Amino acid sequence: MGKHAAGAHIVWDWNGTLFHDNDAVISATNAAFGEIGLEPITLERYRELYCVPIPRFYQRLMGRPPTEAEWERMDTAFQRHYTLHRTACGLADGAELLLADWRSAGGSQSILSMYGHDELVPLVREFGIESHFLRVDGRTGPSGGSKAEHMVRHLGALAISGVAPGRTVVIGDAADDAVAALHAGAVLYTGGSHSRASLEGVGAPVVDTLAEAVGVAQRLAE
Repeated sequence: MGKHAAGAHIVWDWNGTLFHDNDAVISATNAAFGEIGLEPITLERYRELYCVPIPRFYQRLMGRPPTEAEWERMDTAFQRHYTLHRTACGLADGAELLLADWRSAGGSQSILSMYGHDELVPLVREFGIESHFLRVDGRTGPSGGSKAEHMVRHLGALAISGVAPGRTVVIGDAADDAVAALHAGAVLYTGGSHSRASLEGVGAPVVDTLAEAVGVAQRLAE
């Protein structure tokens, strides 16, 4: 990694990126579908169709937008079942070492997630990695929306802390991460919510491992 990381900043996504929670997500999704009589789907099908805002993802499966009552039932079921299943999930392979190496090389990093802020912060702390990050920001407000407005606030707070926007790169597993990145660079990782085919149409570099993502982020931030 070396001296080129010095002064560069990575904004990490959490779910599906640093936190390998695919099993919990698909279990919770199928529980949500069961609330309104939809058939369960496989992880492969999920990754082909997933998009935000989440009601649009449900529309792709249902052939129509969910009603407000259906959305509330599915979202409540998803959050409840995800909380139960996430306890069996861990960090992505090699994530701890990558975080430590980036910090040791003089780079800074933060987390921005659409997972609820009050749930995210103690979970990051549980894994003993909180000290690697300048900020850990989760979603505030209703679930199911885009990350873009949250990214504006996150990047603004980082800029106040002295992080250079031109040397900031977002690493995530969803097309929405690249859209939300605005003027920062973005690298998309195939290990989470999207298939490679879904990500390749976004225009950001697509990689299969977090180690590759960090390498690309380093080059983009130079």
